[in-house]
Amino acid sequence: MGIWLLNNFTTVALAGLLGGGAVLAAVAGTLVLRRSFPHHANGTHNEMIGVVLGMYAAIYGIILAFVVVAEWEGLNEARTNVALEASQTAEVLRDASAFPADQERRVTNAVGAYVRVVVDEQWPLMRAGEPDPEITNPEVTALYEVFQEYEPQTEAEKTYYAQSVSTLGEIAGARRTRLADSEQSLPSLLNVLVYGGALVMLPLTLLYGIRSVRANLMFVVSVAALIGVSLLLCLTLDHPFAGELAVSPAPFKEGVLAQFWH
Repeated sequence: MGIWLLNNFTTVALAGLLGGGAVLAAVAGTLVLRRSFPHHANGTHNEMIGVVLGMYAAIYGIILAFVVVAEWEGLNEARTNVALEASQTAEVLRDASAFPADQERRVTNAVGAYVRVVVDEQWPLMRAGEPDPEITNPEVTALYEVFQEYEPQTEAEKTYYAQSVSTLGEIAGARRTRLADSEQSLPSLLNVLVYGGALVMLPLTLLYGIRSVRANLMFVVSVAALIGVSLLLCLTLDHPFAGELAVSPAPFKEGVLAQFWH
């Protein structure tokens, strides 16, 4: 559901949906409560409610901070890993210039096939949260076969050959990490704490009695807007390959890899 929302709505639209929805719920709840229980505005139980609200807000704030920091680090790590995989792929292409023309052409063709499949076929599935590792398996196998079938002759070729084979292993590792990152999401327990906590936090603010209707609405609206934006941030960071903040395949189209996109 979260991935579908990120891929089908802009960040502004989601802000209106989550933040605006929370604000409307808070305003409606406040007005209904004041009309149904007019004496509630006297704030008779504000001392007790204030203590409970303060404790709950502190705990919920710590949980949100933990989740946001963890998800932000995950997003940055996913971006770094994609850039690393693209850089390593480009390195294999550069090293191929040390081989004879025929072998260099075979390496170039194999690298180009891998890069195009990653961007054109695998990336859309990663964006949908359903990566299929089988899609790039033939291209990875073909890339390995290009080196397995070649016997370096000179010392320079042997050096670059060993380096390229080692880099292929690093590419495979980065590829596995990228696929795992595209499937990552918050554990169910944290989802309950984040979204369930918001459902508890909002009604608690309604229980705080304030005589002035305007002041009461300003209080609940500010809290509701903050909760809505926080939930949007958690949702956006939870899926690094979906939405407007998604990790881009641009590194696979830059530098020496740009030749495959002309």
